[in-house]
This record gives sequence, C-alpha cells and structure tokens, in this order.
Amino acid sequence: MSAPQVVVHRDKELMARAAAARLITKIVDAQAARGTASVVLTGGRNGNGLLAALAEAPARDAVDWSRLDLWWGDERFVPDGDPERNYTQAREVLLDSVPLDPARVHPMTASGGTYGNDADAAAEAYAAELAAAAGPEDHGPVPSFDVLLLGVGPDTHVASLFPELPAVREQERTVVGVRGAPKPPPTRLTLTLPAIRAAREVWLLAAGADKAGAAALALSGSGEIQTPAAGARGRSRTLWLLDEAAAAQLPRGLYPPASA
Repeated sequence: MSAPQVVVHRDKELMARAAAARLITKIVDAQAARGTASVVLTGGRNGNGLLAALAEAPARDAVDWSRLDLWWGDERFVPDGDPERNYTQAREVLLDSVPLDPARVHPMTASGGTYGNDADAAAEAYAAELAAAAGPEDHGPVPSFDVLLLGVGPDTHVASLFPELPAVREQERTVVGVRGAPKPPPTRLTLTLPAIRAAREVWLLAAGADKAGAAALALSGSGEIQTPAAGARGRSRTLWLLDEAAAAQLPRGLYPPASA
C-alpha cells in the first residue's frame, strides 16, 4: 500500500475545482492507455462538490464518458429516487448532464427493490456485480479502480465504515450491509477496506474546520478500527486533498508549504 500524500488548497471551492481537474486528467490518461477508465464515487458535501465542479469544468469534454465505468463506495439504503441516496445526488449534479453508457453505471441497490429491505442481500448482489467486472489482471474480486474517491467524516469514517462497527473489521467480503450507523440513515451498504485497497489510487477529500481533527488523527498513524480513514490506501497512490481549515491540525512538514 502507498504512503499518503497531502495536498492543501486555500478553500473548499478551490479544492473541488482542483480535484475535478485532477480527476479529468486521470480518466483521460487511463482511457488513452487502456481504452476505458473506472472511478468509484463518494457522496457527502465534498464528493458532491467535486462532481459539481466537474460538471462546470470546460475540460470535462476531454473525457469519453461512454467509456467510463462508475461505481459507488457506499449508499444509504433508502428507496430509489430518495434525495438521500448518493446516486440520486450524483445524477442531479453531474451524471444526467454527460453522455454516459447506462450499462457502465453501477449504482448500489435501493431498499424496497429486488431485495426488499434486506441490506445483506443487496450487499451480496453488489459484490457479485463487482466480481463479474473484475478481470484476471485485477487484484481479487473487484476491478482495479483507477480512482476511488472517499469523503472523510468528522469521526474519521469513510464510505460507511464507522469507527469500531463490524463493517470496518471485515477482511473477507468486499461489500457489506451496515446497521445502526451513527449518522442517519442507519442502514447502509458499503465497500470494505479490502475492496477499497484494490484501487490503484485512493483520494480522500476533507474540507472545513470540522474535519481537522479527523485528518490529523488519520494521518498520525492511528489504527484503522478506531480511525477508518487511516486504513484507506491505494495500491499505487493515496492522496489526501484538503482545504486549509481541514489541514489546520497537521504538522506543516507533512505537506509542501507551496500547496495552492
């Protein structure tokens, strides 16, 4: 696993625009190298901020959207179309405005659908979809995602992996159901740390003073059970993208003073 790199931007708006530019470049480079690219999306204010910036970026047209696979790191297990769903929010801010191939868009199952209210069955189905997409060149039963995006919560949770809950301890399954999440809604689906760590690059997004303690704790060598963000690593790169408020408690030597 790669050691974390830290980039600090002046504010959350600049962070979102810079992250969107990075993502466009990464997608275009992957498509040039292999014909396709794969990205795992995240929800929350920073994930949606990145997607909104991507929607507004003039360079977005450099992406061949029809050759992009989109997955999700977690999902609120609520009915289809619910405004709380990460998929619903992503459609509103970006996905409905770009020419994606619907067969390459892989939302997690909503509650009340094929699996009713059985979050475990819905998680198993998503794990099976990931396994079917993985090739012999991939590292285990998930694709080697080009970029996996994660927002970092004030409690250090990533995806729906919350401190000390069973999901963060999972070492075998790639997707699990979560019940009793401390942040509503309480029932969710999430990738596990083994699935996250199959990605080529993992980018963690944090902006705002309420994320400063979480960033400092995760980057201080804390254990992943108590600090899930500390366990989110990419195979070739782990990138923390912060604004100055979220970086306020980090040692200055952890990131270049010239970070813009």
